[in-house]
Amino acid sequence: MFISYGIHYLFTYTKFMRYFYCFKIPATLILSLCLFIKTGGAQQGVVKAGEPQKRTTWISDNGNGTFTNPLFYDEFSDPDMIRVGNDYYLTGTTMHTMPGLPVLHSKDLVNWEFISYAVNKLDLGPAFRLEQGENVYGQGIWAPCFRYHNGKYYIFSNVNHFSTQLFTASSPAGPWTQTSMKKSFHDLSVLFDDDGKNYIIWGYDEVHLAELNDEMTDIKPGSEQVIVPKGSGAGEGSHFYKINGKYYITNTNYDPVCYQVCLRAENPRGPYEVNVMSAKENLGIGTGYRLDNERGTAPFKVKPPVENLVGAIPMHQGGIVQIQSGEWWGWSMMDHNSVGRLLCLSPVTWEKEWPYFGLPGNLTRSPQTWVKPNTGFDAAPHATFRRSDDFSSKTLQPVWQWNHVPVDDRWSLSERKGYLRLKSLPAVDFWNARNTLTQRAIGPESVVTIEADLKNLKQGDLAGLALLNMPYAWIAAVKNHDTIEIRQFDQQRNKTVTAVVKSPRIWFRASCNFDTEKAVFSYSEDGKNFTTLGDEYIMIYNGRTFQGERYCLFNFNLLGKNGGYADFNSFVVDEPRANGLTRPIPYGKVITFKSLADSTVLVNWKGFLRPVAQNSPFAGNNATGFRVFDRGHGRIALQSVTDGRWVTVKGLGGMAEVRLENEEKGEASQFQWQDMLRGDLMLMSLATHRYLFADPFGRSLTSADAPGARPDRKDGSCFSWIILE
Repeated sequence: MFISYGIHYLFTYTKFMRYFYCFKIPATLILSLCLFIKTGGAQQGVVKAGEPQKRTTWISDNGNGTFTNPLFYDEFSDPDMIRVGNDYYLTGTTMHTMPGLPVLHSKDLVNWEFISYAVNKLDLGPAFRLEQGENVYGQGIWAPCFRYHNGKYYIFSNVNHFSTQLFTASSPAGPWTQTSMKKSFHDLSVLFDDDGKNYIIWGYDEVHLAELNDEMTDIKPGSEQVIVPKGSGAGEGSHFYKINGKYYITNTNYDPVCYQVCLRAENPRGPYEVNVMSAKENLGIGTGYRLDNERGTAPFKVKPPVENLVGAIPMHQGGIVQIQSGEWWGWSMMDHNSVGRLLCLSPVTWEKEWPYFGLPGNLTRSPQTWVKPNTGFDAAPHATFRRSDDFSSKTLQPVWQWNHVPVDDRWSLSERKGYLRLKSLPAVDFWNARNTLTQRAIGPESVVTIEADLKNLKQGDLAGLALLNMPYAWIAAVKNHDTIEIRQFDQQRNKTVTAVVKSPRIWFRASCNFDTEKAVFSYSEDGKNFTTLGDEYIMIYNGRTFQGERYCLFNFNLLGKNGGYADFNSFVVDEPRANGLTRPIPYGKVITFKSLADSTVLVNWKGFLRPVAQNSPFAGNNATGFRVFDRGHGRIALQSVTDGRWVTVKGLGGMAEVRLENEEKGEASQFQWQDMLRGDLMLMSLATHRYLFADPFGRSLTSADAPGARPDRKDGSCFSWIILE
């Protein structure tokens, strides 16, 4: 996989590599060195198992038999997945960006590779090309349904103001053929039944069902009916299945917050029962900044985060799949604020013929970290995309997408080798600028640095680096007569800050923290010393684009004409916190736990685990110290250093049922280490599948019955930890 990410460097640095081959230096080292030289040291791809601390990009596979949600820390919304034999395929919403409908492949449900895009360009009129003052922001391709039947792959996708588009191929790698259906189906799903009938369902609040014709282009006359009436608890985002002779529909409701339901019937036309299958799982994340009026104009009024408001964050809009071992797994998304809607994976538990996200004893809640699916395949941990780019390939890396349909003769990778050339087109502002090249922002934190040669800009050209959303922000160079002026624009404040530089060779940088939802822009004339320009920018998720922030390279002309060109030499993405394990699990170390809720520490007290004040006499004599033992797959056992006894969960894990036992009691004495990605953790009892809990300010005893974390992480289930020895 690493070689596939870096193979184009073999051609770019042929002479350089021949020298190393003479001395028999390994090819992987050569590729790493080539990437280091071209991109200033940023490299991404496969990592060695068990070494997450060395990763340079987000990979959910922890290398120890576990994975950490999200699967990708960049947007992958409205996901749909299919299994074909031993292979799994995934696609999702791409809205107004082109190419669209990415097709990903996996053997283990955790590590994914890009295969193809089902559509290179969706050009259905001027709005799709950002012409005549029109656009399709927040529209375009969304909520696709992915299916396989009789050797053929199908992707059905909604397109605003047009009928549903159908894409078909004999291989997931394409080529894909596009066909317009006769009708538009909101958030559709298709079921190829084993009796030869082909059903389609769609709708919000009420669910419609009809039979499709053999060509899959229209419904059969007289076959449409409402199978779930309004007010029944259903929502949208349906996924339709037949399992053990029964019909199941997974479906999402947004009122008053996001949660996912399952509908079940003996007959495809109902009647259907409705049951909640996933709810409240927010992974300790709350709703961030929002606009007071999404359809307003700059300057925008921003609403700050509301403590413990989850809104659309909890896992929702997903489906289920049975894997080779018989296990069931579910996938869904989370509206993860300004970074966008993120894909998550959850074990599925069946109870009384109903599927639930989560584990026995804690249904409807999903772990952030859990053991990987037992598909019979175990891929090496790797990232789906290489984000940094030196533009030495003949084609754009698949991570890139254009904002709307591009003008092909106004950009090039060949006119200057090793550079992306963007030739300016007229636009009134960045929102309407054509040929803006984008890729999804990645969290939880990332720093993007670009190098550009801007000597061929013409009067009125504006070229640089942007964060695309509504509002947006950018830092760019403007050709103003004989000088190059640097401008930083914040649309939320409608504010521009300027600086003057001497050289046309400029580095631009955007430093983004998606936990705080703040970004800082800076520039440099030597690539080493950067000067901050403008105020801290607030990143906001909203429904105008229905996407998270996107990094952008752009060049447009403010004077209403075609201008000059900008040559971009490199695009480097650094991720300071790229690991699902932000800190290695401290095996063999003695640590202490402190509650995020009230700063109490956990102690060994009379054979119980008890939270006490840090200055309590009960916290003395090493009572706060617990040695961590590795029990495989990210699971630990805790031994008190005062008397050698083991933290053990008894009974149902209620209050006073977390004890200190003389001997380990198997899973009752084991906890799944759940890194919460901000330096804190939760400990899931393998006996209850719930979390260690210390009632805030309750002066009580601990339990192991917390279902999950609150967004503020101050509910008593989240702890910081410090190594004592």
